[in-house]
Amino acid sequence: MYPRLFDLGPITVYTYGVLLAAAYLLGLKFAMVRAQARGLDSVRVLDLGIYIIISALIGAKLLLLITDFRTFRANPAELLTLARSGGVFYGGLLLAVAVALWYIRRAGLPLWTTCDVFAPGIALGHVVGRFGCFFAGCCYGSPTTKPWGIVFSDPFAAANVGTPLGVPLHPTQLYSAFTAFLLALLLFAYYSMPHPPGRVFALMLLLEGSTRFLLELIRVEPTVLGPMSLSMVLGLCLVAAGIAMWYFTTGPNDDLEFHPEESETLPTPTLRIAR
Repeated sequence: MYPRLFDLGPITVYTYGVLLAAAYLLGLKFAMVRAQARGLDSVRVLDLGIYIIISALIGAKLLLLITDFRTFRANPAELLTLARSGGVFYGGLLLAVAVALWYIRRAGLPLWTTCDVFAPGIALGHVVGRFGCFFAGCCYGSPTTKPWGIVFSDPFAAANVGTPLGVPLHPTQLYSAFTAFLLALLLFAYYSMPHPPGRVFALMLLLEGSTRFLLELIRVEPTVLGPMSLSMVLGLCLVAAGIAMWYFTTGPNDDLEFHPEESETLPTPTLRIAR
């Protein structure tokens, strides 16, 4: 593990943050390429990607604040760790989806086609992001006697995210990166085949929710509903959403398009990414 890349005086550059930024940019790049191939407005898609990145960062940290609220309430100084932590993936995903749906409607983009162009890139970006988790020591698994168990030893990780040191743990970060890579390959392959709009994104929700639910079985997480952790509950919600979306998107040309009159006044982010 290598949670810190280097220090520039009082400024610390964290490995997780660098890889997370790389994950977002990689996913956005793939989305831009597919959007242009589908004839979508590349400027609107770029703006949508920026909104997704910002909302994903905020949502991930908000859900971390909610899930660890007792810790933060007992020790308010721990709130500073939110600046160093990437947060909870599902929080970022849920808020990003909500913001994306709002923007797609306001921008007049076809809903299901736009969702599909982002799905493979999201899965591929997730691979990079999970390596960031591994280097940071967060999202660790439960103790194991398997020969591939990972032993973490960096005191900074223990202080920052509570990583157990000197104990063989399931490398759930690597499990997740591997399953996300397989999911990305599957989504890229399915995307290249004829399919009803929306099916690629539905498949991503279905498989992401399923694999996350299973991985939670080898993590030590607080339970919120019987024996299930919050991530397990959200994973089941993603599975249900994926199934519903799969059956809702039926025809080869059955897409939802919006043509709002106010699209000309749509706010655009000030940040621009060179293309």
